[in-house]
Amino acid sequence: MKKTVISLKNIHPVTLFHLWLKEAEISEINDPSAGSLATVGEDGMPNIRIVLLKAHDERGYVFYTNFKSTKGQEILRFPKVALGFHWKSLRRQVRVRGKVEEVTKQEADAYFNSRHRQSQIGAWASYQSQPLKDRQTLITRVKEYRKKYSGENIPRPPHWSGLRLIPQSIEFWQDGKFRLHERILFERSKVGGGWKSQFLNP
Repeated sequence: MKKTVISLKNIHPVTLFHLWLKEAEISEINDPSAGSLATVGEDGMPNIRIVLLKAHDERGYVFYTNFKSTKGQEILRFPKVALGFHWKSLRRQVRVRGKVEEVTKQEADAYFNSRHRQSQIGAWASYQSQPLKDRQTLITRVKEYRKKYSGENIPRPPHWSGLRLIPQSIEFWQDGKFRLHERILFERSKVGGGWKSQFLNP
């Protein structure tokens, strides 16, 4: 498939990311919206895991999680993260760095209500990142919550919501022959909130 050409002229990082993600949705076999989320623990050690991007626009990049999970606790303690996307079939990657804020209650409710009922139950039943005696313990809790909410709408858990990464920098990388890759870095201006861009050496 034809790739989007990177150009410094009249390009906006939100637009470019949208174009690249749309192409990835065609070319990638699984989860084109999957990105590696890096956080920092209380001990200063880095941590990384895969999250699914659920929304993106000029405000930032949204993913959802259990705030009692390891990543939830780390983000609440130190709300600065990095998010990396790698689309192997297109030989591209995007790196985003910035601060994190919680989405609105309305946004969180709307997304939670759009999820499959079993996934909604799972948000209650899974004490994410906590020790688990055995698999059966989790299955039993699932059955208990299924019974509890039988015949009624399942409310969003108070500890489950969305987080929006507000980018301070976005870097686009595209594979080139003989390792002469194309890299373009967008950084948010401290005055006015606009973007400045520059190419980087590969």
